[in-house]
Amino acid sequence: MKAAVCRNFNQPLQIEELFLAPPEEGEVRVKLSACAICHSDITYMDGGWSGTLPMVLGHEAAGEVAEIGVGVRNIAVGDHVLVTLVRSCGHCPDCERGEPYVCGTPFPIDDAGRLTTEKGEPVLQGLRTGAFAEEVVVDQSQLVVIPKSLPMDAASLLSCGVITGLGAVVNTAEVRHGASVVVIGCGGVGLNAVQGAALVNAAPIIAVDLVEEKLAAARDFGATNVINALSADVIQEVRDNTNGRGADYVFVAAGSPKAFEQGLELLAPAGTLVIVGMPPTGQKIAVEAGNIAGASQRILGSKMGSTRLRVDIPKLVALYESGRLKLDELITGRYPLEEINHAIDEVRADKALRNVIIFGKTS
Repeated sequence: MKAAVCRNFNQPLQIEELFLAPPEEGEVRVKLSACAICHSDITYMDGGWSGTLPMVLGHEAAGEVAEIGVGVRNIAVGDHVLVTLVRSCGHCPDCERGEPYVCGTPFPIDDAGRLTTEKGEPVLQGLRTGAFAEEVVVDQSQLVVIPKSLPMDAASLLSCGVITGLGAVVNTAEVRHGASVVVIGCGGVGLNAVQGAALVNAAPIIAVDLVEEKLAAARDFGATNVINALSADVIQEVRDNTNGRGADYVFVAAGSPKAFEQGLELLAPAGTLVIVGMPPTGQKIAVEAGNIAGASQRILGSKMGSTRLRVDIPKLVALYESGRLKLDELITGRYPLEEINHAIDEVRADKALRNVIIFGKTS
């Protein structure tokens, strides 16, 4: 099968023929239809999180089940599925606590990946998935069956960008009706934080970015106010729109320590900063602890929107089918695998919300 392989950091991906081993116990082989490009893939490509090379990145995908291993339950050949990086065992303390998105249980596929070159060289499945490829083998817990009526390109966005942004609002922070919200960074994840805030009727919803086109998109996704941080005093603008208090919730979708620090300055007393974006390894933020305690403020991390796949995905599908969740509007371009480097460059240059790699025809 064809895959886009990362062989050197800060270099374009290489299209190669790889061998994919059959699924083992509890695993599933999926023939992919679509895989969206996430900034996390780009951070890995740029060496921001290190990692073993060669690897196949891509983790925001959808496709059709082609083969199942022994012990797979509730998934059948021919099913349409989301393919995610959220892998969970179901019985560790994290899973039993209802937090499968932080499950730390080792899986056999971690030690012996399913990808090799034609010469037998192991190739890592980046972000537990390796979906910049025509097919993947993953653990069954990483899949969610979806209706066959759901377009595959739109469906792929549910596997990461949507659940990460929207879930940070709805699940991690549990934002309520009427709360004031600021979202810093209006790419694919940030727009879904805006969309999540609109769904719970937060007000105002203030979007902050450096790119006018992204701010325009934020308005379409539910922002009541937008601020271009290049030309406006962000702190003053936020205070002017929150009766001088600051925001009840600030979601930082940009992977920037400076954005995290600015987010703290935008908080109201008893407000909550939610860190969603992930900067490269080793980057830190400066926090004056006494100010946080004195104002009774909170800092939360949000991984994958605190999503429980089998609980949350059906709800999101229903919202999309009812016209209340925007997915198609997130897609800027659709590209074949052979044009993946161009698609990535467009995302890197802030010329796209989400670009999607299409494997064959979408359905």
